[in-house]
Amino acid sequence: MIDDIDRRLISALAEDARLSVKDLAARVGLSSPSVSDRLRRLEERGVIQGFSVDVALEPLGYTLQAIVRVKPLPGKLYIVQNLLSEIPEVIECDKVTGDDCFIVRLVLRSIAQLDEILDRIIDKAQTSTSIVKSQTVKRRLPPL
Repeated sequence: MIDDIDRRLISALAEDARLSVKDLAARVGLSSPSVSDRLRRLEERGVIQGFSVDVALEPLGYTLQAIVRVKPLPGKLYIVQNLLSEIPEVIECDKVTGDDCFIVRLVLRSIAQLDEILDRIIDKAQTSTSIVKSQTVKRRLPPL
């Protein structure tokens, strides 16, 4: 389990992963060595799995996003899973229960690009695609 100080450290890093250990220490009221030790233990326990950057997609030319439900044809599950992992525009993919096996989030520069990507899997899976109009809730931490 994590305590209140760990929760505050994680929340601060979720807001800004570039905070220095000194700044983190000031926020939680501990010394820098204590914060470093806590961060190391959180990483060792797998609570903190890495640090990342939040990139705006539109300036990179990705003006569209799509959610694709993917149902592999019989015997094609692992082929489809491997194929999805190789497509760079797949920024998230969840293996799920229910009628579909995968829920995929794609970033796209055009509708034509969507067709190109779907054409790569159409002989291996059934798909159902929705274009994302807006993301009303961004990926965030669950309650700590």
